[in-house]
Amino acid sequence: MYCPFCRNPDSRVVDSRMADDGSAIRRRRQCPECGRRFTTVETTSLSVIKRSGVGEPFSRSKVINGVRKACQGRPVSEDDLALLAQEVEEQIRSSGAAEIDAHEVGLVILGPLQKLDKVAYLRFASVYQAFESLEDFETAIALLRQEAEEDAKSTPAKGAKSSEKSPL
Repeated sequence: MYCPFCRNPDSRVVDSRMADDGSAIRRRRQCPECGRRFTTVETTSLSVIKRSGVGEPFSRSKVINGVRKACQGRPVSEDDLALLAQEVEEQIRSSGAAEIDAHEVGLVILGPLQKLDKVAYLRFASVYQAFESLEDFETAIALLRQEAEEDAKSTPAKGAKSSEKSPL
């Protein structure tokens, strides 16, 4: 690590701390030559391999921009998009792979987006999965309805008494 002040190629680590979310390590360093201190942040690299075969670093902002188009006119805030991008990145990093296909990133986006907003999910899926007919939409909508019915059956109805106490 070169000192950013005097360009000395050596430095000594004075302090190391893990970032709050555990995704990076912050190191405080001191240059033995000039004595000045500086901070470095170490993260694992995650590359996305595009269809063309070119790799580029994973970017939450690209996830947000892609999903933002599907969420246009929907009640989805910027904070919701940031949380979605964080969840996508965490899922990808948890796989342990250093490289991931762009197509796989899109598949990972579908899950959190479906929980966030069903209409935005359909918009994103229609482009991402290349819907070509009304039947493709009907199939996707039927799956969403089926999942909603299963969720309704597995959760108690509103106003139904439960033997468990509420955590609130």
